Amino acid sequence: MAQLINVLVVDDSAFMRKVISDMIDKDVNMQVVGTARNGQEALIKRQTLKPDVITLDVEMPIMDGLDTLKELMKEAPVPVVMISSLTKEGAEQTLLAMEYGAVDFVAKTSGAISLDLHIIEKEIVKKVKLAYKANINQEIKTTHHPRKLVREVRKESNNRQKKIIAIGTSTGGPKALKEVVTRLPKDIDAPIVIVQHMPKGFTQSLANRLNTLADIEVKEAADGDLLRSGVAYIAPGGFHMIIKKVGQSYSIQLNQEEARRGHRPSVDVLFESLATYVDLKKIAVIMTGMGSDGKVGLKSLKESGNCFAIAESMNTSIVFGMPKAAIESKLIDEVIDLDQISDHIMRQV
Repeated sequence: MAQLINVLVVDDSAFMRKVISDMIDKDVNMQVVGTARNGQEALIKRQTLKPDVITLDVEMPIMDGLDTLKELMKEAPVPVVMISSLTKEGAEQTLLAMEYGAVDFVAKTSGAISLDLHIIEKEIVKKVKLAYKANINQEIKTTHHPRKLVREVRKESNNRQKKIIAIGTSTGGPKALKEVVTRLPKDIDAPIVIVQHMPKGFTQSLANRLNTLADIEVKEAADGDLLRSGVAYIAPGGFHMIIKKVGQSYSIQLNQEEARRGHRPSVDVLFESLATYVDLKKIAVIMTGMGSDGKVGLKSLKESGNCFAIAESMNTSIVFGMPKAAIESKLIDEVIDLDQISDHIMRQV
């Protein structure tokens, strides 16, 4: 029999502790070894219970989720899944938690005390199991900054062909996007289109967060946006993003057609829309994430020609699912660590 995944459930609501615990205990591969009412209690119980995974509420008294997470990650990091409310403040706090080391998050469907949490039972179970396998000890080198090299390379380039950078990512993506997007220069001669698997509301907070940190402009994509160089467009949660040519320009179209392999937005949908334009140079990037989204779309991009594909390495991927699937398809031109991706993007631009 496989070893059970031991879970510590942390939430200030007794009701939520009971509901989440029941969900986890129903799965034959997991068991709840304890619960905690706040961060201070969680830190004590972590030492005695030694859980494999912790579910951690964002908003708690005495010691909130973010402060607790920082302490959990200081010495011996443990996989953490944040439980967040669907509020603007909850989304912002959750994105900070991703930066601080949380593997993923689950959004409560009805605010702080959710009476219909059963709707996301499968998501909680799936993400706890994923967190158990995640590479939480991956290290991102932050001392190297490629902009000097990037600008030297750009000076040598006389290629004025229109280019576009298309990035797809999922679990671990917010942290990975921060590393890549904040290293791109403001005058980059290409627009950036991004699909990050994330619910509605959270993509807006992600765009706002990255926009405050990056030299380039970062925004949540809107239907009809004309693509501009030096701007990154993040597909809104719940919408597919496709690229359409309008005269000599390119624009964004959003739709709510059927989810592709469970995802909307879908990386495959974005990549396939770009494959239509053979005169456009595409730099496709697939980073950390569960599953294989992007693999089918990458095939279309490669068949259309004029595409350079980059995959994040296993060394730095929090979840080596999407990059692995792309690499196994034999369609990737370079497999590189996260801290080098922006540099290699600029070599192509």
